[in-house]
Amino acid sequence: MQSTLESTRSKILIVDDSAFEQRMLADLLSELPYKVSVAFNGLQGYQLALANRPDLILLDVRMPNMDGYTACRLLKANPVTQDIPVIFLSGADADDDRILGLSIGGVDFVSKPFSPGELAARIQVHLNLARRQHAPVPAPGTQEAAEPEPESEPDAVLVNAVKRLIADNLAALPGLAEIARSVGTYREKLSQVFREQTGMTVFGFIREERIRRGEELLKDTDIDVQDIALLIGFNNAGNFATAFRERMGVTPTAYRQAIHKK
Repeated sequence: MQSTLESTRSKILIVDDSAFEQRMLADLLSELPYKVSVAFNGLQGYQLALANRPDLILLDVRMPNMDGYTACRLLKANPVTQDIPVIFLSGADADDDRILGLSIGGVDFVSKPFSPGELAARIQVHLNLARRQHAPVPAPGTQEAAEPEPESEPDAVLVNAVKRLIADNLAALPGLAEIARSVGTYREKLSQVFREQTGMTVFGFIREERIRRGEELLKDTDIDVQDIALLIGFNNAGNFATAFRERMGVTPTAYRQAIHKK
């Protein structure tokens, strides 16, 4: 049976392909009240996160087989792991790397070499924030009900990750092979799974998502139609108007006018 101290120690998962970096991080965390586990690449880290449900993940960016960005996309697409705070650790300090890491769900991005004291402080901050965000608040006089355990299915997680990637990058989507690589699979497998899960192709979903987002922007903003077209991935307003009319039965301008009249 676990002691009270053992059961209350936060679990930290280190995902890094460098044995030296793993040892350094493990030595740092061993001096703090944490239980530490390690993985050598993104796929192993994702699998360990599913199995062990760590309280926080330290995730290296550049790794073989599956990099940190891909692992994070899968973690955030899975209801079992989506709420685990992810702190990226990277030798790269470019703004684009930081922005990407934060945009796909990381709570922090720490550049190597880092100050051990600063990293320890950041870990504690994000552990505290996660506890506050997910602390149950039962109604007065009622007994807290246990929440049902979330379930995940690998193909559904893959499709959720792709949907999120598409939604976040409508203006400049990569090709299908790159989309597949970004979620840890290959083009043929992604095409098959996506059709099975959604009943449409990846490109069909992209078209629907672009029209849906265009509809939102026409309805909720005053952004020019030409600018909306570029924001959602069309080359020009004419292409957007053609696709919008085929799907909605009216041009973007006519749609906006009708909304304003209402």
